[in-house]
Amino acid sequence: MLNIAIIGVGNIAETHMLAYRANPEVNVVAFCDINPDRLAFMGEKWGVTKLFTDMNEMFKEVPEIDAVSVCTWNAAHAPCTIAALKAGKHVLCEKPMAMNAKEAQEMADTAKECGKLLMIGFVRRHGNDAKIVREFLDSGYFGELYYTKATYLRRNGNPGGWFGNKELSGGGPLIDLGVHVIDLVRFMLGNPKPVSVYGATFQKLFNRPDIKCEKEYRSTSELEKEICNVEDLASAMIRFDNGAVLSIEAAFSLNIKKNEGKIELFGTKGGAKMDPKLELYSEMNGYMTDMSLSGIETALDFNVIFQNEINHFVDCLQGRATCIAPAEDGVMLMKILDGVYESARSAHEVVID
Repeated sequence: MLNIAIIGVGNIAETHMLAYRANPEVNVVAFCDINPDRLAFMGEKWGVTKLFTDMNEMFKEVPEIDAVSVCTWNAAHAPCTIAALKAGKHVLCEKPMAMNAKEAQEMADTAKECGKLLMIGFVRRHGNDAKIVREFLDSGYFGELYYTKATYLRRNGNPGGWFGNKELSGGGPLIDLGVHVIDLVRFMLGNPKPVSVYGATFQKLFNRPDIKCEKEYRSTSELEKEICNVEDLASAMIRFDNGAVLSIEAAFSLNIKKNEGKIELFGTKGGAKMDPKLELYSEMNGYMTDMSLSGIETALDFNVIFQNEINHFVDCLQGRATCIAPAEDGVMLMKILDGVYESARSAHEVVID
C-alpha cells in the first residue's frame, strides 16, 4: 500500500481523492491546507483524520507518507513540490507546473537531486482519445501533421477566487485552460521542441461582475477581496522544430453562443477533430471520407481520465510503468506560456531557447 497526502484540498483535490479511493493500492493518510475550515470539511467528508495547516509539520508528524498530490493554487506549486521532494516524497503536481519556467526548472532539478518522481498533472494525456490519435499517427494515417488548432473557450466562465488573482494564478485562461490543449497537441505530435511563439492577450470583459446570470464555474477559494487582473482571452501561434504549427485560443469570458473545447489536426494524408468525440477525415478511391470509430469510447470523460492519471502515478511508483508526464515536459510547457505572455506584452515574436 502507498500512503498518500494531499496538499491543497480545494475543488481539484476532490477529483484526486475520488481516484485514489478507487485504487486498491492506495491509502490517503493526511490532508494539508492553509484554510482550516475547508480542511475540516474535507477531513470529515472523506474520513481523513490527520489534518495539517503546515506541510512541514505534516511531513514530520506523518513520516509514513510515500507521495503527495499538490493541488494548491499555482503560486504554491513550486514551494510545496520542492518541500515534499526534499522530505523524500514522490509528487504528482497539478498543472500548470509552476508560475514560470524558472520555478519549473528548479522543481525538476530538485526531483532529480532527490531521486524522486515528479509527475505533472497533464490529465488530457491519459485520455483514450489521445491514445487512439497516437496510434493513428504512428501508423502513418495522417502523413505529415503540419498544422493544428485548439480552442478552449467559455462564455461566462471565470471561476473567481484565486483564479482571477494574477499573484496566485500567474495568468488567466491561457495558464488555466490553454495549458491543457497546448500540452495535449504537443504530446500527440510526439513532443516536438517549441522554437517560437507569437501571442496576444486581452482584458476586455474581465469576470463580468454585473452579468445577470449564474457563473458557469466557481472556485472553492474564499479571498478577502475578489480580484480580477488576469486576461480574459488569449490567442497564440506556436511553431515547433519539426515544422508543425499550433494555433491556440483560450478564454474565460467571450461573447460566443456556447462554450467550445476542441482540437483539430491537419496532415498531408488525413486529419482529425476531438470535439469531444474523435472524428477522422481522409480520402479513399478519389473520394473525401469521414470516419468515426465504433465499439470504443472516444469522447472526453474527465472522471475516467483522472482515474487513468492516478492509476498511472501509482503504477510508476510501483515500478510497473514509465511516467508519460515527466517534469521535463512541464518545464517545456512553462517556456511556451512564458513566451506567449512575453509576446503579448512586447507585441513581438518570442524565440524559445
